[in-house]
Amino acid sequence: MQAKIRHFLKTPVGRYVMIGGSVYLFELLVIVVALHYGASAVVAVGLSFWLGLIVSFVLQKVVTFGDKRVHHQVLVPQVASFSLLVLFNFGFTLVVTKLLSPPLPAVLTRTLALGTTTIWNFYLYKTRIFKTNESPTY
Repeated sequence: MQAKIRHFLKTPVGRYVMIGGSVYLFELLVIVVALHYGASAVVAVGLSFWLGLIVSFVLQKVVTFGDKRVHHQVLVPQVASFSLLVLFNFGFTLVVTKLLSPPLPAVLTRTLALGTTTIWNFYLYKTRIFKTNESPTY
């Protein structure tokens, strides 16, 4: 069993899932710590959201997809694409919640939207955002 888990974590999908789960736990920790130090719930969640996005971007880029390029000609388009994807995912999540929330609880609609965005995020990260080519710019 441990060998299967180790093998899974050596794949991009395994690293993607592991990092995603770790960033989620990191965001929860940020919320708890911020609340402990007197932040409001809105400030705590906002702080965890932005810190989570930054950590997720760096870890997905470097660890999951092995993209260590840091030249501005690479980073600026990646950050722009990542940001547009985040905005799209946010809109998609709100639409799913609006369409499904009368019969389904908000936690379930958020989970459904998160599952969907996780799938297309992996595809877009791998094939577009963090894709390296034969003659990379460093």
